[in-house]
Amino acid sequence: MELTVADQRVLIFDDQLTPEEAEEKAWEKKVDSFGTLNKLGSFLSRPKEEDFELIYQEHRYQPFWHVIARAHYVYDRNTEYEVKTAGPEVNSVNCFKTEFEVKNGHIHLPVLEHCTQEELDEVLVDGVNGRNNPDLKKYLSLSPKQIKNIDKVTKKDSIMIPPSTRISAIMRDSLSKMIKGIQADAILEETVKVECVDLYYHPIYAFKFRWKTKGKEAIVEVDGLTGEVRPGERVFSEYLGKMLDTNFLFDLGADAAGMLIPGGSIAVKITKKYLDTKK
Repeated sequence: MELTVADQRVLIFDDQLTPEEAEEKAWEKKVDSFGTLNKLGSFLSRPKEEDFELIYQEHRYQPFWHVIARAHYVYDRNTEYEVKTAGPEVNSVNCFKTEFEVKNGHIHLPVLEHCTQEELDEVLVDGVNGRNNPDLKKYLSLSPKQIKNIDKVTKKDSIMIPPSTRISAIMRDSLSKMIKGIQADAILEETVKVECVDLYYHPIYAFKFRWKTKGKEAIVEVDGLTGEVRPGERVFSEYLGKMLDTNFLFDLGADAAGMLIPGGSIAVKITKKYLDTKK
């Protein structure tokens, strides 16, 4: 079997919104982020603008993986074709100077099949929660740029979130779908190609609001590319504290590099950049 793997790339999307535009959108949708509390408050009385305050905001680059694997097989196999005869009166059939006995109204012709089989697996995996998310494909046409030097592409106050999802696990799952047992008498071609191993970073603005009169807090996220506004779950400082630690992040890089993918240590570089800025 011939197995080839594309060079790993890291790509980043530039913001299409300014911080001011993102904050304006967040203020417009802040009430919606409080969910049930918002519905109850709207039923009783519409909250006033001064009931809210912005207590935290961040600009972060959030990761996702894009992996495409393709397999190509050319092979021969011997089998038999079952052919129905013209009627019950047929006892045997002579074909290619060979006599075939009829069984249950059919003859069985030995043949050699020449086969070509193609397999394709494309996944887009959220680098934070590890779930496959086909909706991420909407970003791919938005002209990202490839990162050559991480230190020079991010804004000073922006956060680069290291992927918590191992590329080795994604690759292993994808390749398991490609490398299949084939029923063949002779395999003529057998190639598996990982055409794409890309780590993308897309910008997200996050704003945490406090509803002063209710004593509650909620997060609004604004997509820096599409302008989409949605309720958030956590800001990065909370996410880091609950899910990641330094050793785990560096282990991710080593694990990726262990897959023999060029550039596999990129997760280490990104993590180190973030940790260095916190010193």
